[in-house]
Amino acid sequence: MNKINSNIKDFNKSTLGFRLRSSVLLMLFFLCFSFSFAQVTSSIDTTKIRIGEQITFKVKVEADTTDLVVFPEGQTFMPLEMIESYKVDTTKNNSKFQLIKEYALTQFDSGAYTIPKQKIIVGDKTFFTDSLRVEVKTITVDTTKQKLFDIKPMITVEKASSNWWLYVLLGLLALALIGLALYWLIWRKKPLTEEEEIALLPPYDRAKMALKKLDESDYLQKSALKDYYSELTFIIRKYLDEKVYDRALESTTDELIDRLNILRDANQIELSNDDIKNIETILKRADLVKFAKSAPDIELAKLDRNTIDVEIDQVKEALPEPTEEEKLLDEQYRDEQERKQKRKKIWLTVAASVLILIATFVGFGVKYGFKYVVDTIIGEESKELLEGNWVRSDYGVPPIMISTPVVLERIEMKDIDSTQQIKMTMFSYGDLDSDMNILVSTSKYKDLGKNAEGEPNKIDLNLAIEGNLKIYENNGAKNLIVKKEQFITPNAAEGLKAYGTAQFPTDKKDEFREAEYVILAFTSENVLQQIVLVWNNQNEYTNQTIDRIIDSVELKKLEEE
Repeated sequence: MNKINSNIKDFNKSTLGFRLRSSVLLMLFFLCFSFSFAQVTSSIDTTKIRIGEQITFKVKVEADTTDLVVFPEGQTFMPLEMIESYKVDTTKNNSKFQLIKEYALTQFDSGAYTIPKQKIIVGDKTFFTDSLRVEVKTITVDTTKQKLFDIKPMITVEKASSNWWLYVLLGLLALALIGLALYWLIWRKKPLTEEEEIALLPPYDRAKMALKKLDESDYLQKSALKDYYSELTFIIRKYLDEKVYDRALESTTDELIDRLNILRDANQIELSNDDIKNIETILKRADLVKFAKSAPDIELAKLDRNTIDVEIDQVKEALPEPTEEEKLLDEQYRDEQERKQKRKKIWLTVAASVLILIATFVGFGVKYGFKYVVDTIIGEESKELLEGNWVRSDYGVPPIMISTPVVLERIEMKDIDSTQQIKMTMFSYGDLDSDMNILVSTSKYKDLGKNAEGEPNKIDLNLAIEGNLKIYENNGAKNLIVKKEQFITPNAAEGLKAYGTAQFPTDKKDEFREAEYVILAFTSENVLQQIVLVWNNQNEYTNQTIDRIIDSVELKKLEEE
């Protein structure tokens, strides 16, 4: 504390002359520019409001008719919030225009606030309005009508449940749709066409059905004997090809008849000479019709049809019964064909599934980025923290309001100050070895003492930040790069921000990792509030998480009793 007192004393001595000179220069500045500001004036309709009430901020500009006037837009009135920007009211006064622009402002937290200077551009000149002070008062509660209750005890805050079940449901639905599509395209037994149903019939049945279809045709009515005999001979040849001689379709009539005689002589088929002669006669007559343009009588054509019908029956009767070995071979062949068909369907299913997965991955990768998709699939921890359900809570007294991906845990403080001059509360997540370390602390000093002039000492935020940096060095950190700047929260609390990079030791000996840090420090009377963040700046998701945390910091004031 003596160190704080000495710093403040030296600072007061060194700045006394500076303050005097600054005051003189400030007066000269306003005198020099008072004529320029004559064209721009600003005012507010009231300097005192209650929480949530509106203030009308008016800017009046007098300019030439040729000058372009640009008024401020957006949230330039912070810490007050601009809720509406009205249209410019323009009136002409001789050779000049008088423009009036109004804004509706408000604030939802009690305190004294200053509306900052607003930039107005008139032609090629820039003007600034006066900064105006506004007092926002809280609403008085009548305790005789509104009952007061004791402070509720601390409770354990559970992290809100995530929507993981929704993603699981969507994933199962997608898999079900993919499975249904694969079944429909590959595994489903498709309805057979008429040609496919005929092809599955035994050769004898197919031949008989083909003869019936030939009867239903109009070849004979049109005297299309060539087409009629072509169909008729194809039916008998096809049947012989499948049951007797496997080259019957491509053989000439003489070759086919010679083959039938050989098979009969070898006792491989029990066909009579008359049966073979009938088949030969019809085949040769068909050759004459097709190649010699012969035109037999229609009744003869019908007779030939009936003869073929009979000969198909004769061939069936003449064929020997298949042996048990042949039946077994046929059954094995059918089983093998079924297995091949099943294997083919399995490979098609696997290939289609892989193609669908690849197409899905590429599609999402093009839209969201391939790294993001991969991290989503493997469940990258820092990404899940960033996109999970965040918790916004108050920590310490006076409260520090901050949003974090997880609830910060209270750290039990023991024997911080044996004289009981400091009361500290601390909450954290992770540690210096983690990818992300969050620390929120509030230190309340009972008595800071007084300086040589008898004035109460004040907390030096620079010394507080130096203390944190010293802790890093004591823990082995090196190459600390430090930058400092003013930090203002969304609710207009002013503090000091220190940030930079450093190398922090890891669990392995003589090994360091690059990390980034931010220290936010605030003070009010005898209270020091700090938010300390250290993280792996090589992780994109962690960087986004830290930015979101910093943007969420707000300080709450204790309500006056």
